[in-house]
Amino acid sequence: MNQQTQVASTTFVKFEQEHILPIPETKRTGTPWSLFAIWVGLNMMPLAVVTGAVASGGYGLPIGWSIVAILVGNVIGAIGAALHAAQGPHLGIPQMLQARAQFGYQGGGLFAIIALVMFLGFFASILIVAKDSLAVVFPEVNGSLAILVFAAIGVVLCVFGYDLLRRTMVYLSVLIGVTVAITMPLLWLKPDVTAPRADVAFSYEGFFGMLAIGIVWQLAYAPYVSDYTRYLPKKTGPKSAFWSTYLGLVGSSVFVMALGVLLGAANPNNPLAALSDHLGWIGIIALIIFAVSSALINGVELYCAVMNALTVLQSSFRMTVTTSTRVVTTLVCGAVATLVALLGQGDFMATFESFLLLLLYVLIPWSAINLADYFIIRRGHYVVVDLFARDGGQYGRWNRVGLTSYAIGLAAQLPFMVTPLFTGPLAAPLRNLDLAWLIGFVVTGVAYLLMVRLTNTAGAGTAGSELPLTPPAARP
Repeated sequence: MNQQTQVASTTFVKFEQEHILPIPETKRTGTPWSLFAIWVGLNMMPLAVVTGAVASGGYGLPIGWSIVAILVGNVIGAIGAALHAAQGPHLGIPQMLQARAQFGYQGGGLFAIIALVMFLGFFASILIVAKDSLAVVFPEVNGSLAILVFAAIGVVLCVFGYDLLRRTMVYLSVLIGVTVAITMPLLWLKPDVTAPRADVAFSYEGFFGMLAIGIVWQLAYAPYVSDYTRYLPKKTGPKSAFWSTYLGLVGSSVFVMALGVLLGAANPNNPLAALSDHLGWIGIIALIIFAVSSALINGVELYCAVMNALTVLQSSFRMTVTTSTRVVTTLVCGAVATLVALLGQGDFMATFESFLLLLLYVLIPWSAINLADYFIIRRGHYVVVDLFARDGGQYGRWNRVGLTSYAIGLAAQLPFMVTPLFTGPLAAPLRNLDLAWLIGFVVTGVAYLLMVRLTNTAGAGTAGSELPLTPPAARP
């Protein structure tokens, strides 16, 4: 009987039952390899291609400098994302739910809302780029219909949950990796793609702007990396979670964005069209693969949006989160993001670049506080039961130290911001170099550490980090 059960569990996809609850050790079926495959597959999409194209097509950087900026940005940003991922096997809970320890039970809900908006935005962005990929091959296709079909695929995957998403990403990482490995060398061999252009030149503004985009691309994963590493057995340890995440994120994102650099150099206005223009039928096949895979990959984005939506609901209302709640929330979130995609099919490149910069500024202070709290203040010791208690337990409903530190971090970034809507007064003397992210991270982290010491709250939450012995939903 046990053998039959074991065979069945490895043959059939498991329908997720845990949602935002801590994952019991007996249900932690993840492995470092499957985690690596998730992050590799998640970057293997046309949205990463379009992001890479911003360097050569948007900022007008030469191909070599574009790739250097992308490499440095992703290498730096992925450190933060992977450090967040290292928390998953230890605590077994979603990433943004753990923010309750730094900002309070209801304060953490504010940051879950920010993450929710971010993931819905990525879901919508991926739908638009997938539609654009398909439209290059089939110009007569109805764009709105394509978005609806792709959205439905992502929603179905998300409804099934972690196990189906994990298996899907393993296969996609191989398929799209081969696709990029074939198309990139072929583009390098095209003189009209790699030949120097008169309108291209190195600029500090462009280089640091693209470096910042590389950082935010990786930090955008930080609010949900633990959503997947929480499925690793606790004995796997933080090092495996860190390196599986870090290598998967950096290797795949730099690889695919480098392809985007070539396509942006070939066609700044429509990078995806450059695939079919320069590679013929090979490029057409690549575009179809990109379009279909994006619909599948999008299930991961929606899954993380749902985890944050459930965290917000539980923080705001007296309710028991169930599997039915997760499914209904998935359908609602999917519908909202799809509507955004349908309404946002216009000037996508400029809108998306602004969206990435905005994410950078709001994520940096949260990341600094979370990492300082986990690795320096509490050193991984949290009372998980209190994270689900409506009064916040020892973490309270609102944590003034965390919220004040976050406000300080946002304010510190303002004078250095460089965005299409606002440029800080200190940006011009720095030749419009986007250093706000670095200043925001350092100032926020220092402010949080000092305020914790001054308010004598360093010892809070160090009593233990075991999983609840009773279901958190049943606790007050």
